[in-house]
Amino acid sequence: MADEQGQAAANTSGKAKQPSFALQRIYLKDLSFESPSSPGVFGQDWKPAVNLDLNTENKQLNDSQWEVVLTLTVTAKVGDNTAFLVEIQQGGVFMIEGLEPQQLAQTLGAFCPNILFPYARETIDSLVVKGSFPALMLQPVNFDAIFADAVRRKQAEAQGAAPGNGADGGTH
Repeated sequence: MADEQGQAAANTSGKAKQPSFALQRIYLKDLSFESPSSPGVFGQDWKPAVNLDLNTENKQLNDSQWEVVLTLTVTAKVGDNTAFLVEIQQGGVFMIEGLEPQQLAQTLGAFCPNILFPYARETIDSLVVKGSFPALMLQPVNFDAIFADAVRRKQAEAQGAAPGNGADGGTH
């Protein structure tokens, strides 16, 4: 009887899960390197214009596991020639429990990509060097600012689509 009461008390006190987070796995999901202007580009003055595009995706694997994939595309051009193009999908599996929806969105959209980025950056640098180009150390990315900007854009779009928000800015 005492054991049953103790178990019942443990069950009622444990209703709300305590927030928890754990990195379970980091892996390379996809990788591509192209150097379409080689070897001619090696003879040109090396002052590349480097462009970085990034994207994150996430999907829930089960009650507490999430996959987050950070996709980076780096394009280096010398004049009109593409010196190299690198695309990487750096993945991670994270155990996340007990977060409110807003906290979960922030974790998946900013915190997890911050963990994945150094791995993707190192892989890109290694590939570029193996392609016989000078090392490319990408600058850090502020995923918190990117996430905050995306939230502001969604809020602005939602307000713009709300009834009563006419082009004149007044209410009807």
